[in-house]
Amino acid sequence: MAAVSENLSDRMVSYPSDVVTMAAYVVGPKAKGRYPAILVVQEWWGLNEHIKDIARRFAREGYVAIAPDLFSRLGHKVTTDPNEAGKLMQALQESEGLTDLRATVTYLKTLEGVDSARIGVTGFCMGGSYALMLPCTTRDIKAAVVFYGQVPNPDTPLKNLAAPLLYIYGEDDGWITKADVQRLRDALRNYNKPGEVKTYPGCPHAFFNDTRREVYRPAEAADAWKRTLAFFQQHLPKS
Repeated sequence: MAAVSENLSDRMVSYPSDVVTMAAYVVGPKAKGRYPAILVVQEWWGLNEHIKDIARRFAREGYVAIAPDLFSRLGHKVTTDPNEAGKLMQALQESEGLTDLRATVTYLKTLEGVDSARIGVTGFCMGGSYALMLPCTTRDIKAAVVFYGQVPNPDTPLKNLAAPLLYIYGEDDGWITKADVQRLRDALRNYNKPGEVKTYPGCPHAFFNDTRREVYRPAEAADAWKRTLAFFQQHLPKS
């Protein structure tokens, strides 16, 4: 695991969820205080160093970040093989993933230094799908930033969306279609939910992932990160 700065503290933790013991990576400021918190939900590759690095980025901005291993039920797998990743994603039932994320929120609220009234979620690819669904199932999430996650079809779960949403999308995404994103826009409007969609022209799926040079778009990723921080600062204001 890469070293963190002297101002941060990080560790692997475990906690119960349903019939499984979850693993997660937690990182936050060393200085005592009450900090807003962010759940960082993995891509289909598993809880890898890229996701841990994103958690550290949030910690450097003054958040406690927790990146749960959503493949805890599947043996804590991490892979670079897209075929295996697809099988792992399919093996995880959505209901189980959401149960495990809600258990993560419950655990997060017990941590010293976490302000339980200021918890947000972000996720990427598979994790984006879960980051979109989680605030439809709990009111503990106060803001959600979704990177190119699947939009539920039918969109009825979005009736229960309980947090402001920022949805980030690459126009040339080969997995999430423009029609999917339009359905999201329509649902936000029809259900009167606070949310916005930011589309980046010419960007493929996973353009934020700086470990995948074939899809990474540095300028657009930097802008998306800036917007993410501004969105969380608006809805999870730091003291």
